[in-house]
Amino acid sequence: MKLESKLPEVGTTIFTVMSQLANEHKAINLGQGFPDFNPDPKLLAFVAQAMADGHNQYPPMPGVAPLLNAVAAKVQALYDMAYAPQTEITITSGATEALMATIMAFVKPGDEVIVIAPFYDLYLPAIKLAGGTPVIVPMRPPTINDPSYRMDWQRVRDAIGRKTRLLMLNFPHNPTGLVLNDDDLDTLETIVHGTGIMLLSDEAYEHIIFDGKKHQSLARRKSLAAHSIVISSFGKTYHTTGWKIGYCCAPKAITAEIRKVHQFMVFTVSSPMQHALAHYMQDPEPYLSLSAFYQKKRDRLHAGLLTTRFRPLPSQGTFFLLADYRRISDLPEAEFARWLTVEHGVTVIPVSAFYRDPNHPDSNHQLARFCFAKQDDTLDAAVAKLAAI
Repeated sequence: MKLESKLPEVGTTIFTVMSQLANEHKAINLGQGFPDFNPDPKLLAFVAQAMADGHNQYPPMPGVAPLLNAVAAKVQALYDMAYAPQTEITITSGATEALMATIMAFVKPGDEVIVIAPFYDLYLPAIKLAGGTPVIVPMRPPTINDPSYRMDWQRVRDAIGRKTRLLMLNFPHNPTGLVLNDDDLDTLETIVHGTGIMLLSDEAYEHIIFDGKKHQSLARRKSLAAHSIVISSFGKTYHTTGWKIGYCCAPKAITAEIRKVHQFMVFTVSSPMQHALAHYMQDPEPYLSLSAFYQKKRDRLHAGLLTTRFRPLPSQGTFFLLADYRRISDLPEAEFARWLTVEHGVTVIPVSAFYRDPNHPDSNHQLARFCFAKQDDTLDAAVAKLAAI
């Protein structure tokens, strides 16, 4: 029997490849985005208590009521947006499943989906599996005079056509660390007004934003929220990426369609973890203090890289920082990331992996993505290796 792949161009993700390479060469892994430290012991204790209390069987398909209520209360307090817990919030198997379920629910063959490059690697395969066509709109890459990626909203406006079904946004942005401001939301409102297109907002890093800025969630604007799916991640917020629990908020009619896919994709999400998270969320301090926690780590890595031949770029949010390596090498980004792992014992992710064609010259700007969601000793040990280059 001849097999015909639905995703013939897709291989193993760059994150898995680089982490395996790091393990093989015993390198310090600043590539894949996960902490190398445990979550709060209080949260772990809540999980054990939930298991002891009998929360070990199937929970309700949309999520357990205490957690739905906790998410609704948080969103209301932070963004002044009231989502009905039982009909407008769904607990998902990570932000990943929320993204996939949404795309499968709404994108049909012939539909176009606007995606901002660089982008997370799930986006294009999900669109293709749904039968849609991605329309790539690139950010303006960093320059010597302006060392940050920038949104080009006019190119977004120009990309919208009669076949556009969905516009995908991801802020705080992985991998660039870019965040939105009030003016960006103003512009977005004018761009989508009267178009009828939906907005899929990947806000997994909503609580990791620096230098006194506030996260500009699409939930802040009622005109945007009315046709938006806002997604977030407990894994990123509470240092539990291995639990794979996230959520999405959307108006009732939109949520009903997402749940149709969700119930057949995973049906529901781990019961004791949901109850533990609901209990833990009663104290807002862990997510309110998260930006300050990670800003110290960002600053530590940034200062450390200044002692090397890397040139760190500004990071406004997420737990990632980009650095220019042109003073070290002229290798393409994927080759440089492999060389750095094998020869110098530090693993990073090539930013080119976040483009449709990682090998194209337009995808290579001699940039590497560093993850600073690590213990201080881990960051210091990596910098020591990098300084020796």
